[in-house]
Amino acid sequence: QVQLVESGGGLVQPGGSLRLSCAASGIIFSRADTAWYRQAPGNQREWVAMILSRGVKSYSDSVKGRFTISRDNANNTVYLQMNNLKPEDTAVYLCNARTGPRDSEDDYWGQGTQVTVSS
Repeated sequence: QVQLVESGGGLVQPGGSLRLSCAASGIIFSRADTAWYRQAPGNQREWVAMILSRGVKSYSDSVKGRFTISRDNANNTVYLQMNNLKPEDTAVYLCNARTGPRDSEDDYWGQGTQVTVSS
């Protein structure tokens, strides 16, 4: 059974930082493409950043230069370092890992962790 468990969310003031973690189990993590998404109330799910199994990274324009995605294959964990946070970054952040096509049975999601940016 594949599980993705996010942690590290919380309340932070504008300009602050948070580091999200996503611990994976039941999956050959080193072969998975991983990503972070977010969803704010009333909005559609939004892609934030991805890091492929071979290490290639990419970011949405809204977070480029402020967020950094990384992974530790030895510990089956993907991270999202978020700096200079803004109120518009407030959302539930979800971890995604895929070892197959999107929306297939090899496309996995965590439950999410809440990030709130407010003074």
